Amino acid sequence: MCGICGFTGYRQDQETVIERMMKAIEHRGPDSKGSFCREKITLGFRRLSIIDLEDGQQPMESADGNLHIVFNGEIYDYKELREELETFGISFCTHSDTEVLVNTVQQYGEKALDKLRGMFGFAVWNEKEQTLMLARDFFGIKPVYYAEIDGHFVFASEIKSILAFPGYERKVNQKALEQYLSFQYSPLEETFFKGIYKLMPGHMLLYKNGSYEIKTYFKPKLTPGQWNHKTNMAQLRSQLSEILKDSVKHHMLSDVEVGAFLSGGVDSGYLASSSGADQAFTVGFDEGDRYSEVNKAAKVAEKAGLKHHVKIISKQEFWDALPDVMYHMDEPLGDASAVALYFLSKEAAGHVKVVLSGEGADELFGGYNIYREPEALKKVAWIPFRLRRAVRKLAAKLPDVKGRDFLIRAGMKVEERFIGNAYIYREKEKAQILKNKVTGPSTQEYLRPFYEELEAENRGGLQDMEKMQSVDLNYWLPGDILQKADKMSMAHSLEVRVPFLDKEVFDFAAKLPKETKIAAGTTKYIFRKAVSKFLPQETDERKKLGFPIPIRVWLRQDDWYQMVTDLFTSKAAEEFFRTEELLQLLKDHKNKKADNSRKIWTVLTFLIWYDRFFATCSKGELVTRLQ
Repeated sequence: MCGICGFTGYRQDQETVIERMMKAIEHRGPDSKGSFCREKITLGFRRLSIIDLEDGQQPMESADGNLHIVFNGEIYDYKELREELETFGISFCTHSDTEVLVNTVQQYGEKALDKLRGMFGFAVWNEKEQTLMLARDFFGIKPVYYAEIDGHFVFASEIKSILAFPGYERKVNQKALEQYLSFQYSPLEETFFKGIYKLMPGHMLLYKNGSYEIKTYFKPKLTPGQWNHKTNMAQLRSQLSEILKDSVKHHMLSDVEVGAFLSGGVDSGYLASSSGADQAFTVGFDEGDRYSEVNKAAKVAEKAGLKHHVKIISKQEFWDALPDVMYHMDEPLGDASAVALYFLSKEAAGHVKVVLSGEGADELFGGYNIYREPEALKKVAWIPFRLRRAVRKLAAKLPDVKGRDFLIRAGMKVEERFIGNAYIYREKEKAQILKNKVTGPSTQEYLRPFYEELEAENRGGLQDMEKMQSVDLNYWLPGDILQKADKMSMAHSLEVRVPFLDKEVFDFAAKLPKETKIAAGTTKYIFRKAVSKFLPQETDERKKLGFPIPIRVWLRQDDWYQMVTDLFTSKAAEEFFRTEELLQLLKDHKNKKADNSRKIWTVLTFLIWYDRFFATCSKGELVTRLQ
């Protein structure tokens, strides 16, 4: 795991500039650094040594000297690819996956991406053709950003590295803020920094002679088969068990010790128990069992014989960490679990360099409770949709009573009610709190082309739950889950590997019919059956908690209430929001008139991010207040 950066075009100060860019991402690779400077290209690299500790230094060149690469990630099938390349007469000087990757690109060009099994963000300079190729992995596990600044094409693993390039003028992307308030992350290609873009998952970029084109080489698509009751569930379970076993085996390849994140859930419990890791890491809070999975995780660790490390996060240190969390995130993220992941990564980094983590299992195998909603709504499917539509309008005028939300959602199509696992502010609510008029599309308008594409590709064959999974795989997973996993772990120079987001695992999961996911009153049914032998029975059967954070409780306590009030009356808040509306949200939450915790948190984290990156000094008004 590493950090990469670079730019095209000649500068007299190119060595100084690349040093500055590398310094900005030093946390991604504290072990060593390297650079490659030529008239038309400059590449930079920070290394976290995981495989081939002595000889894996970058930038690295292909066997013929034509290609030069900087690479962030891991290629898990590099040994197989190396053997394949050797049949073409290619010889190797190291045992690193980087050397295999650059020679795979040399041999196969763009088609090399189809051969890779792993997580990656890399840049390859072709000396003969004078072209630059950027690529990001299939699901967006590793980040890649780019911008055009004063005639230079600039790229990096993190936005802050691009900010270190001379000449960039920082401006907030208002359209990103508008979408962020609904999604709790921005799904847009253009980041919160105007003119800086993210290379989307499964995409590659080719730059030549001052222009570039972007191509899609992979998109996660579900192709479920029809459920046949004659299909042997035990056979499917056995196949899945073997595929998962193989993925974990490949993800354990390392020349340093690999540990595991461990909650009390099925996903992380399976990885910690089956991988052969010796150490596991858990965080919790002193707010009761509702907000802590420590005891459940301890049972898994005990059964697996793992050395179990636990970090209890206090309310004060959670708050104090917010400026650093937002700095490392690069963009605002309204997901409070990012802070917990920050502390979890810090704890693990004190013992190991690499951990396994369970991201992706819920999206692939149907683990979120919201995926059960289409089945629940079938109870009223016999009622004509026009009538349900009319009832919805009436229900919307009712006070917040039990059953109101069900009636509202029953009168909506899935593309109207589902934008992903978070839906924080509706359109009217956004317009109410924002100081400036909303100029971008609504969330439904933004996602409409995606839903239409799903419908066209599958000829209406996908069920509502599968459409929901598809949205999460393409938006929620890279925008929230994987973004925080990468940024929070790399803040502490820790590599996170995600065995469920493996091509082989995905190919199997994509074909599973709905009936193998939601069954017998539970989510992720076939996955639970495939991994149950590794877990205590209560872990397999328990209700999913996710990553519970007690912000709802803390925001009602006097100290946090006052601190958030200060933030909501700051100059930064006045620049973007109607502060009286923010204060009303906070007051109603404290008085228990409504649970506005997620609405409050989404705005709060944006304000802290804004102050961290746009204050005139290194630490601005809000950060000073926090400390």
